[in-house]
Amino acid sequence: MKTVENNRLFIDGVSCSELRESYKTPLIVYSRSDIKKRIGEIKRDFLEKYPGTKCAYAAKAFLCLEMCRIIKEEGLSLDVVSMGELALALKAGFPAERIEFNGNNKSKEEISEIVKRDVGRVIVDGTDELELLEAECKRQNKTASCLLRISPGVDSHTHRYITTGHIDSKFGIPLERKIFNPIFERALNSPYIRLLGFHFHVGSQLLENSSHIKATVVLLDLINELNAKYGFIPKELNIGGGFGIKYTPKDIRPSYSSFLDAVMKLITEGFDKMGMAVPSVVIEPGRSIVGEAAVTLYTIGSIKEIPGVRKYAAVDGGMTDNIRPALYDALYTAVNAENVAAEDMETITICGNACESGDILIKDISLPKLKRGDLLAVFSTGAYCYSMASNYNMHTKPAVVMTENAESRLIIKRQSIESLWENDCKL
Repeated sequence: MKTVENNRLFIDGVSCSELRESYKTPLIVYSRSDIKKRIGEIKRDFLEKYPGTKCAYAAKAFLCLEMCRIIKEEGLSLDVVSMGELALALKAGFPAERIEFNGNNKSKEEISEIVKRDVGRVIVDGTDELELLEAECKRQNKTASCLLRISPGVDSHTHRYITTGHIDSKFGIPLERKIFNPIFERALNSPYIRLLGFHFHVGSQLLENSSHIKATVVLLDLINELNAKYGFIPKELNIGGGFGIKYTPKDIRPSYSSFLDAVMKLITEGFDKMGMAVPSVVIEPGRSIVGEAAVTLYTIGSIKEIPGVRKYAAVDGGMTDNIRPALYDALYTAVNAENVAAEDMETITICGNACESGDILIKDISLPKLKRGDLLAVFSTGAYCYSMASNYNMHTKPAVVMTENAESRLIIKRQSIESLWENDCKL
């Protein structure tokens, strides 16, 4: 939790100045209490409110051993999309039966590991993937519990790069019946596949639920049609995640109830009307659990003013630890962590230290007049920042710490310079 004391920013009772002194910058700081608070909201507004529901944390938002431990302790499931995420989860002792494996292009090696490890759910994304999965299950003499990921053909009010449920998408199985029905029939009739139901994901950073509503209506119509033709009754529906968070003062974060109550009402009434038992409903939040839980601390370096044009303040990080502004114009806000409420304000652009003109973190923000050495805190950096960090220009990835009860603990070490060439082959 973030507080201000004597004009200085604290996270869970730990001052940002102390964090910089202990761990240097750039530094990503996660509040464990904030993460647990969001999980508590999910339990209250969804898991405890609707019997039989489940929540799978979307690992792509941020994953490390400590995050796996938190998700395990809180009783949630885990949504992974790669061999690396699966291996990390298993190393952390996360139960394989509580893992679901998603993704649009699973390799033969990944599918072999999925079957070998008895991963709880496989989200099937296409015909050839289903064939590979069947063959591997036959080879290992096992069955796999699956959901078919559909492309519901709905658009979402978000950036086009993070819209996933529209017709022209690399994700999901199109609902054109000559494409969908053969895949469904194969999964339904396979001795190696336990078809539980369906999955959709309509996009990310959504601040209202209209696309979820539309996709649910599409899915219910599909289920009604499949039941009439094949007698199929789904046991599980996964409606994805994408719940938005607060990045700037203008954003209004929706509650989980405001997103899910209407969807659950549709599902309940729809299955009652079809005369079927309501299946287990699964959600996949990632950003909404960790996004606002983290702050990135930077030290201000070079300050340049172009008269009549713009003033820049450079930080010791940037697009290498937060690619989102450059990738899809994501907006952030920030404060001077050691002078939060000063009155002497100016408009300034915060830029990074990568050799790219597009390395702009925050454009034209109002902040107290900055000088070299000041400590900048950028809010809501918990999702897709460390996960998408790179070594561009051979910059090293930042350290990550977690705070709780006025204490801090390192959970990911700062990358060393030497590690940058450890995979190089000698001449």
